[in-house]
Amino acid sequence: MSKECCSETAKESSAGSSGESCCPTNTLALVYGSLLLRLWLGVRAIQTGVEKFSGTKAADQIVSVDGKPNEYGLTAGGSIKQYALENYHGVPAALMKKFEAEPLMMKFALPLYDKVLGPALIILGLTILLGLAYRSSLFLLGLLYISLTWGLILIKQDDGVSWLGVHMILIVMALALAGHNRLAILKKW
Repeated sequence: MSKECCSETAKESSAGSSGESCCPTNTLALVYGSLLLRLWLGVRAIQTGVEKFSGTKAADQIVSVDGKPNEYGLTAGGSIKQYALENYHGVPAALMKKFEAEPLMMKFALPLYDKVLGPALIILGLTILLGLAYRSSLFLLGLLYISLTWGLILIKQDDGVSWLGVHMILIVMALALAGHNRLAILKKW
């Protein structure tokens, strides 16, 4: 398309016209931007949920001397990261103690939150990644991040609050680009 067409369309768009661009590169860029945000937010939520199932296991490794196992049976202690259901902690133990000591934290809700946080992140991440009720999934992820922000404010974790603020901006951007989202299931929602 010509530059004139794009500038005329921009004028019409600002005057309340359809808002669709006649420039295919602009539309393609918005589709790509929407896809990248969708992938990033989905993968981020899934991996954050999966990490709630991680733990470490102590392991002894045989010490090598000149590239060969030593003859004396010397071992070095180490740890191996592993994922298992028994490792699950929605809220890390160190943070749990801080939350329990916080008077504004709802004590009855904390154990429930500890149980559902990981699965909720995984489910929302999958629905965003697959485009299943994309707008609603983004909205629910935003609400989840707001609840995490509230908790981090209570225990004065300002770095975490800042990171969640960046996540909220990305969610708002993804919602703004939702009209350009392709390959979605239940696209209206």
